[in-house]
Amino acid sequence: MAIIKPFKALRPRPEYAEAVSCVPYDVLTKAEARRYVADNQLSFLRVTRPKSDFAKGEVPAWNEVVEHAKENYRWFVDQGYLERDAENAIYIYRLSRGDHEQTGVVACLSLDDYENGVIKKHENVRPEKVNERAAHIISLRAQTGLIFTAFRGTDETRRLIAQAVAGEPLYDYVAPEGVRQQVWRCTDTGNFVDAFRDVPSIYIADGHHRIEAARLARLELHRQDHSPKPDADYNFVMAAMFPADELRILPYNRVVRDLNGLTTAEFLERCSEHFAVSKTDTSVPAEHGEILTYVDGKWYDMRFKPDHMIDRDPVHNLDVSILQDFLLSPVLGITDPTTSDRVEFISGARGTTELERMVNEGEAAAAFSLFATRMDDLLTVSDMGETMPPKSTWFEPKLKDGLLVHEI
Repeated sequence: MAIIKPFKALRPRPEYAEAVSCVPYDVLTKAEARRYVADNQLSFLRVTRPKSDFAKGEVPAWNEVVEHAKENYRWFVDQGYLERDAENAIYIYRLSRGDHEQTGVVACLSLDDYENGVIKKHENVRPEKVNERAAHIISLRAQTGLIFTAFRGTDETRRLIAQAVAGEPLYDYVAPEGVRQQVWRCTDTGNFVDAFRDVPSIYIADGHHRIEAARLARLELHRQDHSPKPDADYNFVMAAMFPADELRILPYNRVVRDLNGLTTAEFLERCSEHFAVSKTDTSVPAEHGEILTYVDGKWYDMRFKPDHMIDRDPVHNLDVSILQDFLLSPVLGITDPTTSDRVEFISGARGTTELERMVNEGEAAAAFSLFATRMDDLLTVSDMGETMPPKSTWFEPKLKDGLLVHEI
């Protein structure tokens, strides 16, 4: 049974929504974030990614960064760019581009549910990133971005969502990347709360560091609270919950800097130990177990040998695991892709032309185009209580930060 809680969102005035809303803080490089802010001083990146306000090469202390985020946050409120809803609400958030549309429910989830396993995870986190984001939450007394989650939709949740979007939206605009952003507000919240009591599990799709940071911030804020209450804001975390069958996962591709001292011929020969290797004219895998590799200006189809798949559990049977276990580690000597500077992760949103460019221009020696992890794989691994390898999923389109803020 999932517990959801309505809240009074702090949010942009409609005329400022497009300018204020921004991409998640962790999907940009330092240079990209700095350019975003330089081009648009109303970007909420000034709050979520405050280092983007500092000059290139400047390395401020983290407490200075957090204090700067707090000052910027106050500026958005004091200047009237953000307003606070007068009553508790549940929000409906729709993202659409081309023929893809996904519509989810935004509310606060119980951190007790996270700790007891109702909210399920599938990734490990890096403590330093969690600590930084927890400090951000504590300083601002706010959760400034949405955790992206999935659930198995029910007839009642589908009915309530359809009913909500029949009304006039709070926001309706097309972001620069071509994704239409629509948000509705529902102040009659009881039916939504009741409907989610029939949802047994919520699955984190993207936002593991955010929810861990909220849990860590909760511990500190509870310690500071002289009269803690079960319904205190710090016991909950803001999230967008989408029906799993509406979500789209793109591949998370890889490039490597070198071939570990091998010639191209030697590399292909080593790969043939576990893969059937052949030249191909395509760059996108058609099925699970097929890895397309670009090296020396040519694409090669590498199909994992069927007898190797026998008795592999759901985690080790993922395409990212097959690549790591049978190619990156034994052939290229990359045993830990999270710490190696010889491998880089490229989102499927950038396409395979980016993989070709990096190899052709000498930025990489080889590129690997992967079959996307399936939503059923994510649900299965999460239900098992297991974790996926790093960079297993890339969800697209991305949610915007700054459209809805949960104050603590």
